[in-house]
Amino acid sequence: MSQAASTLSETSPSNRLALAALVLGGAAIGGSPIFVRLSEVGPLATAFWRVALALIPIFIVSLLKKDAGQKPQSLSDYAMLILPGVVLALDLATWHLSITMTSVANATLLSNLAPVFVTVIGVLFLKAKISRIFALGLALALAGVVILKGGPAALGTGDLSGDGIAVISAFFYGCYILAIGRLRSRFDTIRIMLWSTASAAVCVFPLGFFYEGHMLPATLYGWSMVLGLAFISHASGQVAITYALAYLPPAFSSLTLLLQPVVAAILAWTLLSEPIGPMQALGGAVVLAGIMTARRG
Repeated sequence: MSQAASTLSETSPSNRLALAALVLGGAAIGGSPIFVRLSEVGPLATAFWRVALALIPIFIVSLLKKDAGQKPQSLSDYAMLILPGVVLALDLATWHLSITMTSVANATLLSNLAPVFVTVIGVLFLKAKISRIFALGLALALAGVVILKGGPAALGTGDLSGDGIAVISAFFYGCYILAIGRLRSRFDTIRIMLWSTASAAVCVFPLGFFYEGHMLPATLYGWSMVLGLAFISHASGQVAITYALAYLPPAFSSLTLLLQPVVAAILAWTLLSEPIGPMQALGGAVVLAGIMTARRG
């Protein structure tokens, strides 16, 4: 990671574009709680439509793309391309489920612990090295998320089982980030997204069908919500993040994605008339400060 982290200080167009793509991807995913809240179907069915409908634009782009890059050569290659989708399905299912079992604030806060898991797994199993400044930035950004969601007292208002599932969701998302980061050294963005999105749809469908039963939105408005979730949050957001992971280290990338709760708060204020108070504004500022500190590290 120390070698990869050095690329952050370079000023090449690829690195600047990757950072911009990462921020835009985090912003796009930050809108997903709004779509989930407004969806007419259950959380697991919504998760299915998120990835299933996202296959449409991703598949079209894959057909139009002339240079598809390296192709999978063995069963292990195919397994590695499918793995992120399996982990993503588990992440989406657990996060959407946690929203129904605990407070939205708790679910969002705890699911954003992914950078902790990315850093810990990287250090323990991938022999990655992090600086003290990066660790300080990580702690500062996580503190900002806690402030944004109402402070430590907010953790005491939710159901413990729901909180636990939200933490499991953060673990799965951390594994997803790491798996995508490993794949980007061999395969191009669209190939990874096509395989991972398709495998996520296959894995999450039986969860929604057997657990909830009702899979189809009833109105045009309901379909617009799942289409927005699929096209904006997944097809656009995840593609941008996958592209960025070819140039930026996974630990820093996952940290930058803590922008998601900031974006979610702004959208909730704009679209759902949920005001941003001084605590939310302070939390957003602390998250941004933590990201900038980590980038210097």
